[in-house]
Order: sequence, then C-alpha cells, then structure tokens
Amino acid sequence: MRSPACLFNSCRFFATKHLGMAGVGRIGVSLKFNMRLLAVVPSLFDTSPGQRFRLEQWDPLLKEHGVDITYAAFEDEELHAVLYTAGNIKEKLRLVGRAFRRRISLLRSVRDYDLVYVFREASLLGPPVFERWVHRAGVPLIFDFDDAIFVPYVSPANRYLSYLKQPTKTKTICRLASHVMAGNQFLADYAKKVNEHVTIVPTTIDTDKYVLSDRADNTGPPLIVWSGSYSTVQHLDTLRGALQRLAQKENFRLRVIGTPTYKLDGVDVEAMPWRARSEVEDLACGDIGIMPLPDDRWSKGKCGLKALQYMALGIPTICSPVGVNIDIIKDGENGMIAANEDEWITKLTQVLRSAELRKTLGKAGRATVESEYSAKVQAPRVYQILESVRHGLKATEKPRMSNEKNALPSRG
Repeated sequence: MRSPACLFNSCRFFATKHLGMAGVGRIGVSLKFNMRLLAVVPSLFDTSPGQRFRLEQWDPLLKEHGVDITYAAFEDEELHAVLYTAGNIKEKLRLVGRAFRRRISLLRSVRDYDLVYVFREASLLGPPVFERWVHRAGVPLIFDFDDAIFVPYVSPANRYLSYLKQPTKTKTICRLASHVMAGNQFLADYAKKVNEHVTIVPTTIDTDKYVLSDRADNTGPPLIVWSGSYSTVQHLDTLRGALQRLAQKENFRLRVIGTPTYKLDGVDVEAMPWRARSEVEDLACGDIGIMPLPDDRWSKGKCGLKALQYMALGIPTICSPVGVNIDIIKDGENGMIAANEDEWITKLTQVLRSAELRKTLGKAGRATVESEYSAKVQAPRVYQILESVRHGLKATEKPRMSNEKNALPSRG
C-alpha cells in the first residue's frame, strides 16, 4: 500500500503533468500563486530529515504568500525501498538508471518555472549534468545544502555506490547557482570560495509540532535519548565506554532511535527504528538528549538537527563541541558541551541527579529554538532569497518586507 506522502506526491505530479498546473499545493485548497518553484530533491516527500526540516517545513509558510512548490524527487518508491538497505547492488543500479532517465525528462520543463531549487544534488551519482543544463537554460538556480557533501564519505549501506558519487561536484553546483543557502558557517565558507551570494540558513524546527512536554508523570529512572540512523549509530558507539562507566554509579535507561537493535553490556537499552508517525512522541518522553560527534570535516558540516529536536521539546541536551553545536549550545546555559569521555560522564551525572537542572536547561533550550531556529523565524529569510533571485537583485539589495521584523510580505 502506498504511503500518504507518496500518494500526495503522485496527486501533485498528476496535476502538474496532466492538468497543466505548476503545482496543486494542498489538495482542496485554492491559493493565488505568483512564484513557481521547481524543487529538485533527492528523496520522496516526508522521508528524508534534511528535506523535512528545510524546504518541506518552509513550504506551507511560503505557499501562503504565493510560492508554489513542485517537488521532483530523484527516488521513486522502489528505489527508496532498497536504497538504504545493505546489498541489492544490481537492483539499486537498475533503479538509479531509471531515476537518471526521469531527470533527463525533467529538463524539458525547467523553463516553465521562475526558479529551480536544488537540495544537495540533482542526482545521487555522477556529475552535475542537470545543474549545468539549468544554468545554460537561464533559469535562476538556488542551491541548498546542509551536509559536508563535498567530503568523500562511504555509506555503510552503499559502500560500492559511494565510489560512484562525485563529491567534487558540490563546488561546481555552488559556482553555477544564482544563490547558495548553507546550513552553517563551515558550509558557507566552502561555498564562498566560488560564489559571493551565500546565505546561512539553519535547519529549523516546527515549533507548533514540537512543543514542551510535561515530564512530571515520568516514573522510573531518567531516560537518555539518542536519535540517528543505521549509518550514524557509529557516533553513539563513541560513547559506549562513557555510558558503561556511568551505569556503574547512576541509574538510567537509554533509548536508541534509528536502529532496531543495540547492545551495550551493563546498560538498560531500548532500541527502536525511526518512525515518521511517532517521531515526536518517541523523543518527547526523554529526560536527556545526547548528540556525540567525531571531530572531523564530515561532522563539521552537520547542522545540529538532533540537538534542535531535543531542545524544542524542552529536553536538556548534551553535545560534542563539533561544528554548529558550539553555536547552538551555550555550555551550562541552554545545554551542555562534553569534549571527552570524562566530561560526558561528569555532565551526564549532573543532569541525571538534578530534576531542577534538567528543567532549567530544557526551558532555555526551547527558548533558543523559538528565537533562532524555528521555521517561523527563518522562512521569511528564505522568501527574501527567493524574491531577490527572481528579480535579479544584487547580494546587497533586499526585497521590500512588511513592517513586522519577522513577517512574510503581505500579498496585496
């Protein structure tokens, strides 16, 4: 059975192709659109964290003010079903070939749009053929990336396919773009080597969906939560020693989200796969959120999504001092920073032993998200970028905004 997200995309694609519409928006809702944006993305709607916490999250706020977004995913349902599993190399190559053919077909319609937005890359493998064609066609291209995709990386699930990727193409796409949106300073510095039109737009949280949860009813030992995926569980592995030492003197439980099994001798572990329908609920019952990262170039490109999710729910958060984490977290104020195993044990111990400290850090973390990392705050900046690029404004020029500081322009 097809998922609701996939059905939604299919309906939108049908209307676009067969009814001559740039996009149907939310089904059953009539809106006046004045900007047509083609979103060239890797993944199906509502299946990828990067997309969900960037353009897909900004979509309804942009749509209210006339931006109609049509999504064109590299994946289809068959490719999505096998891509992130180990093996099946022949089937993956067959389905990737079919995805390339879809991209070629899409080239015929790019001039029907005011702007083309590319998230990370138009094609998962190979050179930036699609991006070059869009540039030559004269359609303004906005490039958005939230990971250090220019750093060679071998996926645990797709080791052989990883060698067919071209991380160096990121620089080419940055150069071809009319404007680059980068998720943090490290990524922005990379883009600025070849393009002066670069804006840092952090990954954001829907603060209407992520709300403070009442932990007064929590019983039993405090629950430490880690959320990730099959490919990032190696980051949690860096804390195995610290968690085992901690368990010798403190009573706690560990919830691991993103992998069906996780064994850690001496620690009470509950492992579960990531589930879209219960993502918030699975996190919300946590008492402490952790985000360990290795200090390498790939990790410096991370945009702190997991920390922001914890913080938005009022969960006190402890992170490694890597990349954007040190910008998000002010140690001891809205969260904590732990640089080594001893610091992890010390700070986890402090938070485990004090419900009042957990409450104080949690409220401060939530305030940080509301003021700096919410979709409501950042979507107006994204709209400014879209308007600037569409009207060909220089980097120093800004489209006119309403009087309210963070309001989107009104349609009149």
